[in-house]
Amino acid sequence: MAVLQDLGLVIFRISTILPLLLAVTLFMGKRSIGALPVFDFLVIMTLASVTGADIANPDIQHIHTVAAIIGIALLQRFSAGMMMRSRRFGRLVTFEPTIVVHNGKFLAGNLRKVRYTVDNVLQMLREKNIFDVTDVDLAIIEGNGSLTVHPRSDKTPVTAEDLDIKKKSEGIAYPVILEGRVYTDVLTDLGLDYSWLVRELGRNGIPSTSEVFYAGITRDKKLHYSKVRERKEGPPFYL
Repeated sequence: MAVLQDLGLVIFRISTILPLLLAVTLFMGKRSIGALPVFDFLVIMTLASVTGADIANPDIQHIHTVAAIIGIALLQRFSAGMMMRSRRFGRLVTFEPTIVVHNGKFLAGNLRKVRYTVDNVLQMLREKNIFDVTDVDLAIIEGNGSLTVHPRSDKTPVTAEDLDIKKKSEGIAYPVILEGRVYTDVLTDLGLDYSWLVRELGRNGIPSTSEVFYAGITRDKKLHYSKVRERKEGPPFYL
């Protein structure tokens, strides 16, 4: 009998908590669903913990859970309003947008500060159909961890019939140096060797591969690179 009572209590709590969570989520706003800055992430995690404990443990007073959920929602709305009114407060409770590529070059210092690797950014660029970092004018890691890309003006999509021409493929840039490490197998696949790479870097005033944060080569043997200390030549860390 006690088991059936506990089961009925769990069903009752689920049937009341879910509508409450829906109302609270709508109250907090679309931002909490479409993007998850760090503070909103913590709010969602806390809501999940409170709700899970309430459903799984019949000994917890249900009204206390309801009060906690409403209190968390009010705190989130208050914090969201503070972030809109005070940029300084916003920096304390969430991440700022960070520039990671500028004028086709990786900003190594900025990447390290946001704990992203070259591979991470290259993957995110490929997801946006960008296979060569030189096609990027500006790339920004947003506060929710997503990547926003502004292509170079001559790389923005155009309609072929508008220009009455056939678009020529620029090809793919293959990474051969990632954070100072040389991938000789990629060079071999491109019909090149380590000596060629060293010569090309030397022509650009780079005496050692250890000074290169990223380097990519296209099929037509065009070399693009970003130096380890490229950030000094780029824009500020924050927008």
